[in-house]
Amino acid sequence: MRERPKSSEIRINKFISQSGICSRREADNLIKKGLVFINGVKCDQLGKKISSKDKIEIKGKEIRPEKKTYILLNKPKDFITTHKDTHGRRTVFELLKGIEERVFHVGRLDRNTTGLLLFTNDGDLSKKLTHPSYKVKKVYYVTLNKPINDIDIKKIKNGLNIENEIIEVDNISTLDKKNEVGIEIHIGKNRIVRKIFEKIGFKVIKLDRVLFGMLTKQNLPRGRWRKLTESEIRMLKSF
Repeated sequence: MRERPKSSEIRINKFISQSGICSRREADNLIKKGLVFINGVKCDQLGKKISSKDKIEIKGKEIRPEKKTYILLNKPKDFITTHKDTHGRRTVFELLKGIEERVFHVGRLDRNTTGLLLFTNDGDLSKKLTHPSYKVKKVYYVTLNKPINDIDIKKIKNGLNIENEIIEVDNISTLDKKNEVGIEIHIGKNRIVRKIFEKIGFKVIKLDRVLFGMLTKQNLPRGRWRKLTESEIRMLKSF
């Protein structure tokens, strides 16, 4: 009879994910590329089980599991969504003072876009929230350079051909002013909201993400962050 593994043993891809490096699938890719070492020996087996006594290294750097952390930031304008910027511009991580765990941004907002940006070291959840098949709702308030009419709104609702792909939104409607629009999407392509309006001759003056999943900016001033509640974490994991 095959000996059952000890309960303290876990698969190496799960260990890497719990360390906040990446998702389990991405960890498997690191193993395939020969970048993962167990006690100084290259790991060549997907699904390999390890114990707490094992030393795990990726690209020569030892990794350890961290407590799962989930941070919501209300991003201001003029901050880059990256760890370091070669041009010396301010990054969103400069706003996360007091966070001891190493976290990564879930998706990104471009420099001039404001609003909700999620950070975590939960690699599996990050991968899930950014994959379009899970249809995680994102709502943006858009200020345009000129009024938009019902004909243009209908064009967007019907889908637009952008870079040889039909892009459809989940919902769109005008707000209080005729040049202000609320748009709901679940796709996460780079600068996609700006490209939608540029396609029909508009320029986006302001872009603010006001909802991510079911998370809102309520009681979260611009430039400030907070940790998610247990119920919010469960909600995100339910997608």
